[in-house]
Amino acid sequence: MKGNKKLIQTLNALLADELTAVNQYMVHSEMNADWGYEKLHQHFEKRAIDEMKHAEKLIGRILFLEGLPVVTTLKKITIGADIAKQLAADHAAEAEAIVAYNQAIKLAGDLADFATREILERILSEEDGHIDKIEELQDQMGHMGAAIFLTTQV
Repeated sequence: MKGNKKLIQTLNALLADELTAVNQYMVHSEMNADWGYEKLHQHFEKRAIDEMKHAEKLIGRILFLEGLPVVTTLKKITIGADIAKQLAADHAAEAEAIVAYNQAIKLAGDLADFATREILERILSEEDGHIDKIEELQDQMGHMGAAIFLTTQV
């Protein structure tokens, strides 16, 4: 099915966001594994896998719309030197993704491509869950202080 060119460009922009997030989360995951924070390692690793699955869905939809997925473009990756900076960088990336998904959902609806809109809405719902979990971790760190919080992440 021949898709709308602007929508395919938008899907490729979202794909760049997801591929960037995969890399950022993978690095954060491995840093936490190196530091001995197994729970945070698993948290970030799961996020990387979630973002990979989002990228896979976007690639599938772009191909269905007879577009060419662009997998060579990444946005700026922000690697945090400590947990607080990692969570802040991930929060910023997720917040930007939520804005981008909302705009893409509107575009898909305006173009009456409701199947694409439904795919994007499902991904948006998962991104909402991601930012909620990040905020939960940030709140815990704020309440406990970094030192005590990190003892709970071993």
